[in-house]
Formats: sequence, structure tokens, C-alpha cells
Amino acid sequence: MSVQNKLSGKERVDTFMDNLEHPFKVEVARLRSIILQADEKLAERVKWNAPSFYYHKDMAAFNLRAKGYVQLIFIFYEGNMIESPLLSGSWKDRREARFYSLDDIEVQKEALQKIVTAWISLVNTN
Repeated sequence: MSVQNKLSGKERVDTFMDNLEHPFKVEVARLRSIILQADEKLAERVKWNAPSFYYHKDMAAFNLRAKGYVQLIFIFYEGNMIESPLLSGSWKDRREARFYSLDDIEVQKEALQKIVTAWISLVNTN
């Protein structure tokens, strides 16, 4: 078994972040921290070549190919959707949140944490 396979999800994300070369690396790290602090039930891993978060099911992942902002994609199941001014898009099973700077992240912090806790509540009821 390789050393990488022995690492926890958090350790894999830590390694991924240590090696990440991205213009919004600091913003991604801050968002990661905010999301994980929102609820201790969340776990993380590297999926879709980016940090992602889950609790029984995939919750959200960064799209690191986005240009000019940090894009976080939230996944919703069975038609359940969370309404928030922070979330945009009209896909049937996902919404996106965009963050343009550290200041923007701090302004949106509370809304992001509410989305995370509401998402976990949706999963707990299904």
C-alpha cells in the first residue's frame, strides 16, 4: 500500500493544498476552514481534482478551473434545494457559490455556514 493510500481524507487535502498553485489558494484555504468549522460531521477528501466535502453523500467541491473567482459547487439530492442569496444557478441538482476575495468570503461567511448546516439537516431527514 502506498503512503498516499494510508492518508486520511484530511491529510490528503492538506497535501493537495500544500502543493496547490492557484491564484486563489488563500481564499480556498479560508473557505475550507469555514466549511469544516460549520459542522463537525463533515469530512473532506480530494475528489474531482479538488478539495471536496461530504457527510454520507457528496455535499460540495471546489471547481478550481473557474477564472476570476473561487467557485464552490453544492450538490443536492431528491429535489431538495436550499434557498440562499449566496447560491445561484438553475441546475436540477446543484447550485454554485462564487467568492471574489477574502473580504467577500468574510462578508458571506455566515450565509455559507447556514448553507452547510441546512444541507446536513436535509441529509439527516432522508
